[in-house]
Amino acid sequence: MQFPNLFSTFILGCLGILRLLEIILSCLCFIIVLFRGRMVSPWGVWCEFVWVFCIVVPVVLTVVEARMWHILLAAFLPNWADLTCGLTILCAAMIASATLIFAAVFVCLTCVVSILCFIVSLVATFIFLIDALKQKLGCPSGYLSSPRGVLRTAEAFTACIILAAAADHFVNAEWYFRPLGMICSIIVFAACLLVTVWCLYLLAIILWCVFGYKRYMYNPYICNKCSYTDLNTVTIGAIVNLVFYIVDLILSFKSRTVLYML
Repeated sequence: MQFPNLFSTFILGCLGILRLLEIILSCLCFIIVLFRGRMVSPWGVWCEFVWVFCIVVPVVLTVVEARMWHILLAAFLPNWADLTCGLTILCAAMIASATLIFAAVFVCLTCVVSILCFIVSLVATFIFLIDALKQKLGCPSGYLSSPRGVLRTAEAFTACIILAAAADHFVNAEWYFRPLGMICSIIVFAACLLVTVWCLYLLAIILWCVFGYKRYMYNPYICNKCSYTDLNTVTIGAIVNLVFYIVDLILSFKSRTVLYML
């Protein structure tokens, strides 16, 4: 079979159609938001990053599979189905978060462009979810498809949301209110994005809550200018991620115990 025919067969397949829709819809979201104006909010930057990420991933996967490069990379990526499934699930979670955040922060009844962007992003979310579900039902076996792989992906994803909320809080807060304790919390949140250290994470949660909510207890009249949403997002997200880290630690301990017994 010649390469053009192979490529055409792939593109016309169900997976190819889904990925083509993912690329087109993600591109439309990014283009529409560019016409809306320059994003200065960390939440807006997060949404733009997600839409670009959701363009790049299906494009790369499509090109690699269409040219059969994943067969050549089998020595380095022995389980290609697991990788594609994991990346698709990650894209689905990321674009779902971007859609909800964009709707909550930027959409209003008179914002026609923002409403259009939200609708397109919502459709893209459903397409990614269908693609993720279809691949998951294919039962790929591997690290990213295992409970620990999904858990660690969730840890990284939640950490990104926490950092975006923390950055948005500092951008909107008074210029003088940047206590060292909250800055240390952000450093720990960022560090734990790469390394699982749950005890440091607990310390960061305590510091963030103590210094973040302290000023509102003593001076409730400044709450018109404060951003409880960002504070609460960081607090709740950090607690959720702490639970993920503890569960991850328990699973790691159990797996090592089983290996030791064998």
